[in-house]
Amino acid sequence: MIGKQAVPTLTPLAIAVLALLEERPMHPYEMYQVALHRHEDELVKIKPGSLYHTVARLAEQRLVVAEGTDRAGNRPERTTYRIEPAGREALRSRVAEILRQPVNEYPIFPVALAEAHNLPVDDVVALVRERVTWIESRIAELDALRGMVLSRQVPRRFWIEVEYIRALQAAEAQWLHGFIAELQSGELDWEDFCADTGERRIRPAETMGSDWAAGLTEEDIATVRRGGAR
Repeated sequence: MIGKQAVPTLTPLAIAVLALLEERPMHPYEMYQVALHRHEDELVKIKPGSLYHTVARLAEQRLVVAEGTDRAGNRPERTTYRIEPAGREALRSRVAEILRQPVNEYPIFPVALAEAHNLPVDDVVALVRERVTWIESRIAELDALRGMVLSRQVPRRFWIEVEYIRALQAAEAQWLHGFIAELQSGELDWEDFCADTGERRIRPAETMGSDWAAGLTEEDIATVRRGGAR
């Protein structure tokens, strides 16, 4: 443990950096190259500047420490860092926290989905079809990556996140296919727009509209939350 000090809250990039240093000491540019080679930029936003800043911040927190500086040819000096016991504890604590407790990460797509009724149904169908095409292409990429690591006999524990991401993408594509089918069949009622003006034929105030939750009482909301509690 880190004595009586609180374990620092780590950003996703800080987690990635500490995990790399848990393998072996590295300098920041090597961390960057290894992360890209492993496609970790699919999980975390990684830019050289932000990575160097994160390493400096971890050093200030005494979670990593510089163990030497070298120079190759005319290149700038490179400082190699290693993880400290406090860094190892912070890494394990943060990973455990994220595994244990879901948090709302506020993804942007549900926002667009919630407001999709502001677009004509034909537009929504066309746009969602484009999204499905992109997702299915992404699934194919993940399948190719899975095949590559299997062929190289990389232990599954090191790329389990690939299977998780694929499962999420496949579930979204399946749901969106159903969404499109409901829109096309008319099973899902949609607002009508004038083709000439783009105006709604029925104003939201004349329907339930975005105020559909206004009738929920505090007791109703408490009941919903209890139903989702574990």
